Amino acid sequence: MSATHPATSLPRSLFLFDSQKLLFSLSSFIAAAITLGISFEASLPRPWWALLTVYVTAQPMAGAFRPKILYRLGGILTGATVSILVVPNLQHAPELLVIVMAAWTGFCIYLAVLDRTPRAFLFQMAAFSSAVISFPYLDDPADVFTTTISRVEEMTVAIVSVSLIHGLLQPWSVTPVIHARAQAFLADAARWTRDALGRRHTPLEYEHRRKLAADVAELGMMAIHLPFDQRPASASQKMVLALQKQLATILPLASAAANRLDTLSALAPLEPALKQLVDDIRAWLARPEQMTYASGHLLAVRCRHLAEERNVPPTWSDLLIASLCIRSAEFIEAHVEGRRLAQQMGSVPVQSDERRGKRRREEFPLARDHGLALLAGLATGTAIILYCTVWILLAWPSGSATAAFAALITCSFATQDDPAPVLGRYLGATLITFPLAAFYLFAVLPRVDGALMMIVTLAPALLTIGYIQASPSLSARALPMFSCLIVALGFLDRFIADFATFINVGMAQVGGIIATIAVAKLFRSVNVRWTARRMLRSHWTEISQMAAPASRFRAAHWTGMAVDRLGQVAARMAVAEGDDALHAADGLADLRLGRNVIAIRRALPTLVTPAQAALHDVLDGVATLFQLRGRQGVLLPAPVSLLARIDRAIAAICADSLLLPTHPALLALVGMRCNLFPAALPARVSRDA
Repeated sequence: MSATHPATSLPRSLFLFDSQKLLFSLSSFIAAAITLGISFEASLPRPWWALLTVYVTAQPMAGAFRPKILYRLGGILTGATVSILVVPNLQHAPELLVIVMAAWTGFCIYLAVLDRTPRAFLFQMAAFSSAVISFPYLDDPADVFTTTISRVEEMTVAIVSVSLIHGLLQPWSVTPVIHARAQAFLADAARWTRDALGRRHTPLEYEHRRKLAADVAELGMMAIHLPFDQRPASASQKMVLALQKQLATILPLASAAANRLDTLSALAPLEPALKQLVDDIRAWLARPEQMTYASGHLLAVRCRHLAEERNVPPTWSDLLIASLCIRSAEFIEAHVEGRRLAQQMGSVPVQSDERRGKRRREEFPLARDHGLALLAGLATGTAIILYCTVWILLAWPSGSATAAFAALITCSFATQDDPAPVLGRYLGATLITFPLAAFYLFAVLPRVDGALMMIVTLAPALLTIGYIQASPSLSARALPMFSCLIVALGFLDRFIADFATFINVGMAQVGGIIATIAVAKLFRSVNVRWTARRMLRSHWTEISQMAAPASRFRAAHWTGMAVDRLGQVAARMAVAEGDDALHAADGLADLRLGRNVIAIRRALPTLVTPAQAALHDVLDGVATLFQLRGRQGVLLPAPVSLLARIDRAIAAICADSLLLPTHPALLALVGMRCNLFPAALPARVSRDA
């Protein structure tokens, strides 16, 4: 009997359909049918381009879908304008025309990679819309104006149709997605902190924490879509950004508490009151239903009370306990506030100020890398020049189509470090779709009469691929399947089934993809470790600049950028080799140290002159260390001289009998010492030492 279970479970997994994915596919198909109907009725010259635009612009979530539509329309108009201005004026200098169009495309990709918001779709669409409009008419640019107008009309009809249909049939909101992501983050953060406080560190600890950082950064991207939600939202953009800031502080606070606990446990057994407090915090984290404001407030009060009971002047153990208790209290408060904001998203809809435009819209800062963006732009421009050079030298009649396809594909995957693997899957999906396209073109469509019957016969293929597009794990394969099927059929104002044309167009598509893969391997196969090192070097350089007392800093802005950069590193470290030296660079330790630098700079005016001078020495040492790390790109160990400076600063502050062990500057120095010198002997900090 047991042998029958696998056989009976297989059909259920095969025929288990998701209703939302089916609705998405049906919405896209209805939009495609309307687009084709309008295109045939208006006698647009390339209805296939309008049909392909429907599936290129369709997105499974309406909240994220609508702003991208607006940006894409703007990008189409921008690309069309550039084509009209450039092509006729340079028609007698094709080499210069190719260089200008390649430079324009590369510049747009540079802006798209640098932006990292939905606004990037404007630059991306401007890049490949100008490419697909211009390249097929480089040999004969006389009709470029008419052609450009036709392409704009076709794409606009498609974008408007898909926007209206998806908005009517699947007006899903981004708010539930944000709510679910925030709840999942809080649960993961609580679980990780509970394990860390129990000193049960796992081999994947760094990866888990970096994944949390990536989730925090993603919330800010989702918040951009809230003003475009069709349904009344129970979360405003301001509320989501406030939640994001709370979640961003949870990471360094929780890891700091775990770090202090590890250091204390290595020195001596925990005192009973502290051990009981840690156990109560772990029990509180294990029961989400008890994470209320009241219970969290009581735990935070206990933490602060235990920290204030330390001796004055304190010992090194007193400072460690004070640091552990204060960071635990701050973590608990941030966690409770985060849960409150997340739960508030499911309450009564709010009227956000962003809709009225009365306040300046806040944004969670994003870490942008001009070097990486410039590399992507240069690679795109160089690739286009190579495509066009091969096309012109070979005098291939379909070379213009190859260049257009290659430019479109290159622009679509320009944001990836190494697009070659994705392009390989793109090529595979294209090849397996050719038999289906041939079946439709030579066996089905010759027997079809009228646009309505053609739409009906295309329904099985379009609905199936549309369902694949709605599946996150398979969506990358849907675009090449749509592209191969639609372009190979070549919908015109009248039906033409020519085998030679079919093969030529197919070779143009495959040739464009292969050329793109070749160029990607030559110019874009950037090692993920190289990219991660570059981001870490930027992070170290910013800490060095922030440690300079004369420089300006914004604590929340820097923390947001550091968390965002940590999330970007996480995506790359997931595919880096396990023994890579980058795994030794704990981004959260650097994040904690940066926050310690901020705390010291804030506390400087509250201290006496000798303590200020000692803290300035510490900041100078930190600035020098991270400046060297940023220049060399290596996790250099902190020098012993910096340890001596930190100890002198701790002793100078402890010499003031009016200052408690919970003073922010003292806690920051303790955290800095634990982060930079985890194996150092205990500091001698009392006045008797």
